[in-house]
Amino acid sequence: MEKVIAEQVTDEIKLAIRSMLNDRPELMAGQIAAELAVTELEVVSQLPEGQFSLLDLSEKDSLLEELPTWGAMTTIISVSGSIFEFKGAFPKGKYAHGYYNLITKGEGLHGHLKLDDVSAIALLSRPFRGQESHAFNFFGAKGEVVFKIYLGRDKKRVLIPEQVSRFKALKQLSAV
Repeated sequence: MEKVIAEQVTDEIKLAIRSMLNDRPELMAGQIAAELAVTELEVVSQLPEGQFSLLDLSEKDSLLEELPTWGAMTTIISVSGSIFEFKGAFPKGKYAHGYYNLITKGEGLHGHLKLDDVSAIALLSRPFRGQESHAFNFFGAKGEVVFKIYLGRDKKRVLIPEQVSRFKALKQLSAV
């Protein structure tokens, strides 16, 4: 998949993306994508080594089965400039009626994921507002972000060490 992404991005666009990432590190990938009229997937594919890797899509189900055991994280959905956040454990789910249905008893994140339309799952490690940050980004067929799951932080805003270890282990596997 990384090779396919790289082939779709011209050298001129790659240079523009890398320049913006370097010169304006405060910008979010979505802002760069909008400014350059490219997809967010094309932007993150140009992140420096160590900040971006792709999880093989055949691992999608395993990841979704594992995530509920990680504890509290932040799930983000951006729609038309609005950002929705849910802090808490990512829920278990099951397939039915063409969706991966998130199962939550009581309060929590609910929803139905159209996973057949997910074209890539990126594991991103990129500073955010001066702090270490790690996230799973699920991309749609057009290179747009469908949703993101950021690793959790404790009350002092420190990343949860066990989650960081598990994330880095997955990232190492995806880099192979």
